[in-house]
Parts: sequence; structure tokens; C-alpha cells
Amino acid sequence: MINQSHKTQFDEQGYCVARGLFEAQEVEHYREHYMHLRKNGSYPGDLSGVDTKSNDPLKIYPRMIHMHRWDETSLKWLIDPRLNACMSTLLGRSPFAVQTMLYFKPPGARGQALHQDNFYLRAQPGTCIAAWMALDDCDEANGCLQVVPSSHAWPLLCSQKANTNLSFTDVTVPIPAEAQVLPVVMEAGDVLFFNGQIVHGSYPNTTQNRFRRSLIGHYIEGQAEQVAQFYHPALRMDGSLLTLNISQGGGTCGIWVEQNGEPVIEMTGIEGIVRKHE
Repeated sequence: MINQSHKTQFDEQGYCVARGLFEAQEVEHYREHYMHLRKNGSYPGDLSGVDTKSNDPLKIYPRMIHMHRWDETSLKWLIDPRLNACMSTLLGRSPFAVQTMLYFKPPGARGQALHQDNFYLRAQPGTCIAAWMALDDCDEANGCLQVVPSSHAWPLLCSQKANTNLSFTDVTVPIPAEAQVLPVVMEAGDVLFFNGQIVHGSYPNTTQNRFRRSLIGHYIEGQAEQVAQFYHPALRMDGSLLTLNISQGGGTCGIWVEQNGEPVIEMTGIEGIVRKHE
């Protein structure tokens, strides 16, 4: 769980890792669950669609978004008491939950250019926080997350064009030449918590046979009063619905693009909640 050293690192550097927060059998269950869902077809939030004949690994295994709105397993993970306890310690109060995501990142898949999450969520006042759980051991070879320590103290940066041969999103942020970009090497079951202002991203998965699957929850600080439209409705950590105001701007945490930089699809508006019980 989270202790004082974790909180100190989070406060000073904008991120920390809770090692082994979820046990091996839990992680195996999540891996099997999401692989089963992905192979069964498309779901709400599949913005890029599924194309099993594509030569782009991310078209065969596109990310999943907002699974908690229709999948009970995802909802239970999003509001898991362990995640709540960790973030409550880091933030000083319980957060509000607004999004789930599942990245499959199969062998050969592009990464995601450096960005700041709150560019998309627009949580105000305060910022957002992510809980990024590794479902596979992840390192530089299979495209682990990369962070710029202490960049959470920076404002939201203006974006510029990204290299879409390396990134599935088409925008990135400039960073000072002296800024370090550090890999966060993790084992399956570890959870990385990071501030919504911190600059982070990932490089391509250069392995031949290793996935880098990750289950992600996005949250906003408990004093926040608004968030971008795409993330409504918010939930308290007991699962109850919460009404917040809508921030201007924001989006879907990166628009998926082809390697030539052309957007595949952009979704706007509020999605309804349809949950399937197991």
C-alpha cells in the first residue's frame, strides 16, 4: 500500500508506484477477461474500430474506453477500496472516478507521444490523477510508461505535431532539453499513480511476442467541480453517481490516428451507462 515515502515522491515528483497492489491471480483474471472481451468484437467506446486483418497491431487490439459503463468487472476495479485508500492518502481525500481504459499494446504496436492527462480531462479546480495497473511485466522493450519527473508543477502545455509512425496519437508537448524522460519499469500487479499535469507517454513495443497490457482508471480530485463532457457522469468511490459541471475543451485522452496522421474517428457527447452483470 501507500506509505509516507510514496506520498513524498508523489508530492515532489508527481508519481509513485505501489508494488504488488494486486495479486497474481487477480491480474491473470483481468488479462483473461479483457482478452476475451476484445476477441468477442466491438463495444461502446471503440473509437477506432476492430480490424483483425490490418497490419497495424493497434487495429487488431485497439484500446477499450469507459468499460465500467457496461462491464461489472471494470466498475469493481475502478472503485476498488485499495485504489481508493492509496489515492486518499496521496490526495488527502477520496477522488471521483471518471474513466476506465484498457491498453493491449501488442508486439509491434506504436506508443503514445508525451502528453498531460488534464489537457483532455480539464478537471477544475485541481487536476486529475491516474491509476495505471500493469497486467504484464513492462519495461523499455515492450513500451513501458515514461514520465518526466516533477513536470506536474508545469502548466498545461501547448501541443505540437507528433510522429505518428511512433505514436498512435498525433499531438505531443515540447519539453526542455535538460528534462529527463525516465522509464517506469513495473511488474504485473503494480499500480502507478500519477498527477494529471505530469508529462508522460510511451515508446513502441519492439518485442516479437510480449504484450504490454495495462488497466487504467482516471479520477479527479475530490474538490473538483467540473470535468470535460466526455467524462460525465462521474462516480463517487462507493459507485454512486455524481453531478458535476462541464469544462470547456478536453477530449478522449488522445484521438487514434493512422500512421499517415489521419484521424480514424472522433467521438463527442455524453455516453449513456449500460452495465452488463456477470
